[in-house]
Amino acid sequence: MVLDGGKKFVQDEEKQRLLLEEHTEKHFTAGEVVRDIIIGVSDGLTVPFALAAGLSGANASSALVLTAGLAEVAAGAISMGLGGYLAAKSEADHYQRELQREQDEIDTVPDVEAAEIADILSQYGLGPEEYGPVVTSLRNNPKAWLDFMMKFELGLEKPEPRRALTSAATIALSYVAGGLVPLLPYVFVPAAGRAMAVSVAVTLAALLFFGFVKGRFTGDRPFLSAVQTTVVGALASAAAYAMARAVQSI
Repeated sequence: MVLDGGKKFVQDEEKQRLLLEEHTEKHFTAGEVVRDIIIGVSDGLTVPFALAAGLSGANASSALVLTAGLAEVAAGAISMGLGGYLAAKSEADHYQRELQREQDEIDTVPDVEAAEIADILSQYGLGPEEYGPVVTSLRNNPKAWLDFMMKFELGLEKPEPRRALTSAATIALSYVAGGLVPLLPYVFVPAAGRAMAVSVAVTLAALLFFGFVKGRFTGDRPFLSAVQTTVVGALASAAAYAMARAVQSI
């Protein structure tokens, strides 16, 4: 009987392994990088676009609009990149503090922490006879115990070691890429009025495309995302242009 039971367990384990190998997960797992790209490109498209529209509304020359726009793109990329770095660094520091606090609790009050494991598993419908062996197994594996508590008690995932630098570079480069789009027409069109018209068309097309792609990656409806992104950019530029014209008329 024992041999038959062991053979059945091996067969079940082999079956589970084959099922996992045959099944391909289609979940999107690059959320943090995509989030950084969205932040950088969306701000890069709208802020320099609004600045260029505002200066054009004040009858500034294409050279002045381009100079001011490039300065804004440089400053914005540095600021946004620094913000991304500090946010990711703070997240990593918070994780390390909580990790050390949780380790101290496991060392000093292990029975309480074990009771917390049982409580967590009971919330998933497991009874004492089912979660008991799991609790015992985790107590015998301190590293797995700590990882379990961080994920299921505190809801914290270990950040990537280079996450702060990656976030800063991704946001900054995305901001530059987005910011150059509304400024390119001012390079080739000397008249600021005509350059602004071309910039509006180019930037709105870029916003539509970016919003569509963003919707595909984030799971939103692509066409709705494209419209929302374009409307926000258009409103920001229209507001800047109207303010510039209002100040000029004073």
